[in-house]
Amino acid sequence: MLKKEFAKVGSTILFDYDSSALSDYAQRTLDRQAAFLKARPQTRVLMGGHADERGTREYNLALGERRASAARDYLVSKGISSERIRIISYGKERPAKVGSNEAAWRLNRRAETRLN
Repeated sequence: MLKKEFAKVGSTILFDYDSSALSDYAQRTLDRQAAFLKARPQTRVLMGGHADERGTREYNLALGERRASAARDYLVSKGISSERIRIISYGKERPAKVGSNEAAWRLNRRAETRLN
């Protein structure tokens, strides 16, 4: 039941190429996540950072970590304890969409929040 409620909030935010800056749209999604988490103080999340296939494995792992950290830091700025948010970088290892084109790359430049 909790996962269905969280799915309505939105669990994925997208990033521009080679960026960990949060767009206005990403911030609105994270605002909804913060409200959800405030209403459920025992809930913990895993924030996974992802990158598209371009770049080295090491670079993409670092970029994924910056993306997950940016999302976590935003939630913390909205009053969610950092102790409730664990981050991990998957780099380019878990693509949302397989492909070597802009449509696939756009979906793979993301951070995903999962209930933990």
